Amino acid sequence: MSRSAHSGSPRPVVTADDLDLAVRLAVGALRDAPAAGWDGKAGSLEWTCWETVEHLGDDLFAYAVQLGPEKPPLTGDVPFLWESRRPGGPANAIHADPAAGPAGLLQVLEAAGALLVAMVRTKPPHTRAHHGYGASDPEGFAAMGIVETLVHTHDLARGLGLPWNPPADLCARVLGRLFPDAPADTDPWTTLLWATGRAGLPGRPRLTTWRWDGTPREGRTSA
Repeated sequence: MSRSAHSGSPRPVVTADDLDLAVRLAVGALRDAPAAGWDGKAGSLEWTCWETVEHLGDDLFAYAVQLGPEKPPLTGDVPFLWESRRPGGPANAIHADPAAGPAGLLQVLEAAGALLVAMVRTKPPHTRAHHGYGASDPEGFAAMGIVETLVHTHDLARGLGLPWNPPADLCARVLGRLFPDAPADTDPWTTLLWATGRAGLPGRPRLTTWRWDGTPREGRTSA
């Protein structure tokens, strides 16, 4: 399947089911984390594994609420208060209660993912809402949520010593939606890690800066 924006081939839609799958796979993988690992760094990030799960849940929550109003904002974010709990920590609107332990932390992640899944399912495709990389539609926010989930679970898996290898077809769909200029002849998961600055590809240097393109696209096909 080609992912090139210039191939002329129709692009499969990224769906709420795709997002639901990504979150379920991530939560399932993280349930195997050693209890002592949550205070360690998440891969190359400066956040702890606990903070990284909170950040991921907050990303999914933020995308959901951005789509939530009857007239979603097009010039800025819904004004929740995002703040860090320590210098250098992630600025979140939601945090997990430490007393609930890792099981509670993963429940927060699961619940935040479910909010975005529900919003993507129920909002009309023509809905537009603000994002810093360009106003997007429900499919775009689903794809963004999947990328956040897949790559931050990669960070977490490195920090916690867990295996993590998400489905190639899922990676290919979000590459087609958010990174249309990414190479189409390489392993989709490795390519997604390359596109988000986490891995190299043969003949291509590792990226030091990157961003996706969440703006709505034509040429979709049904999933």
